[in-house]
Amino acid sequence: MMKKLGIATVTALTLSAGGALAAGGEGHIHDVDFSFEGPFGKFDQNQLQRGLQIYTEVCAACHGLQYVPFRTLGDEGGPHLPEDQVRAYAEQNFETFDNELDDTRPAKPADHFPGSNIAEAPDLSLMAKARAGFHGPYGTGINQLVKGMGGPEYIASLLTGYTGETKEEAGTTFYENTAFPGGWIAMAPPLAGEDVEFADGHSNELHHEAEDISAFLMWTAEPKMMARKQAGLSGVIFLTVLTVLLYLTNKRIWAPIKGKKSH
Repeated sequence: MMKKLGIATVTALTLSAGGALAAGGEGHIHDVDFSFEGPFGKFDQNQLQRGLQIYTEVCAACHGLQYVPFRTLGDEGGPHLPEDQVRAYAEQNFETFDNELDDTRPAKPADHFPGSNIAEAPDLSLMAKARAGFHGPYGTGINQLVKGMGGPEYIASLLTGYTGETKEEAGTTFYENTAFPGGWIAMAPPLAGEDVEFADGHSNELHHEAEDISAFLMWTAEPKMMARKQAGLSGVIFLTVLTVLLYLTNKRIWAPIKGKKSH
């Protein structure tokens, strides 16, 4: 897929240090029609590979994925890279400390992505599940029932929500963002559009890049989503068939008795 999947990561949602300035109303989150939504939705393999490229070339400099093993990049239902590409990706882009060698070495597929390089930069492994994009009416969860939690939408909205306005408080520069609670965030815009060049020729406009990295971070948070959906669908079909069989069995057993007339 890619000769060099780059070294970038979407500093995607740095709700970082100063970024947690969230006082005020909730931000505006727009709905995105992701391919993995709904009971029959699936991850788009090409989109996940593009998201991995964005993470590697833009975000990895600050944000980690410490709960994600490199080997899972080859799993079906995920980016599904060939085994040799997974090995090459880990070795060429990351190093890990080996206790036996008492030194660093190129990463292997069995290793995990490193943690964040900056203390204030949150780890992105589970970020798509940690952030809720849709709320209300308060306490009812109606939007969550209809649209889902909206974690990926929150990420995409945050990445595209910068207005270009800035302000400085206590020596920290804040950036206006329509999606961030309170409207101001300490993280500078991580994406500007055309930040990477995709091997598949896909558009690298800002909103496309934001959606690709958001989908990738949804996969890092729920790598077994497809298997879980398949198991759930199989369970529903099994219970439906079982219900029909039990109903027919019940009718057959009780038909002679219900058919008798009392004298």
